[in-house]
Amino acid sequence: MKKLCYFVCLFWMGITFSQSFNNQVMIDSVPHLLGKFNKDALLQEPYASWFQKNFDVYAPNQTVINSLKKELSNYTITLFMGTWCGDSKRETPRFFKILEAADFPLERVTAVALGLKNKSYKKSPGGEEEGLNIHRVPTFILYKKGVEVNRIVEHPMASLEEDLLQIVTGNYNNYHYGVTRVNTYLENQKPQKVVANAKKISKEILPYIHTKYDLNTFCKVLLAQDKNEEAIAVATINTYLFPGEISVFETLANIQGVSNHKRDAIITYQKALQIDPTREDLQSLVKMFEEELNIKK
Repeated sequence: MKKLCYFVCLFWMGITFSQSFNNQVMIDSVPHLLGKFNKDALLQEPYASWFQKNFDVYAPNQTVINSLKKELSNYTITLFMGTWCGDSKRETPRFFKILEAADFPLERVTAVALGLKNKSYKKSPGGEEEGLNIHRVPTFILYKKGVEVNRIVEHPMASLEEDLLQIVTGNYNNYHYGVTRVNTYLENQKPQKVVANAKKISKEILPYIHTKYDLNTFCKVLLAQDKNEEAIAVATINTYLFPGEISVFETLANIQGVSNHKRDAIITYQKALQIDPTREDLQSLVKMFEEELNIKK
């Protein structure tokens, strides 16, 4: 009887283990991976059509690969990507090819596919992304003795293999380092204090911000995590970075509105209207909030 129970347990453990990898969901009637997966999943359709092509055509720099072989063996790697994401489709096959060329054992790679829609936005059912500030995909995180050393975010600064070599041999700032700096403030200060210091923070991170979408995407991730106050702080910083862009004020006001900071939203919409006074939709939102708050002119 004990033997029977033992084998039954092993059987169900095997089912659980197999189900925990390479799970597929439908997003807008298109299949996508969600959660932990391995390379084998990407060799199946519909993923193989882009994975194999991008894997085959990429030619890593052999000199860099030779240097990586000596250094990379001391690390483990976690990869976050989306099978719905163009950057992930380009960089993930290249990354696997680099690892194989460098004789890096793939069992030391944890690969996680993230969701796309609403509250699943850039999340995994297993929560592997929690606390890791995953705001862009793909993200490749290198760990040494269980501690994060650095990461490549969305796309490399030079090439994937060169960026990897920079990480394991010295200092490296990824393409979205500005977002990393903002996240550090959020981890160490209350959102209200970040708002108060938004102008100062914007000056600090300006060299590392490329477009208004850098922080806008971060706001969307925070909202999916129900971190509305943090999203307000990030959106406020963005208004100092791009004071002439009406859309950043719209984003901030929208977040303030859904977060029940309607008085603040009115002020922010009015700032947007200073950029474009003809926006009747924004005028209507201001009027709606004023009526809700019984504000008389």
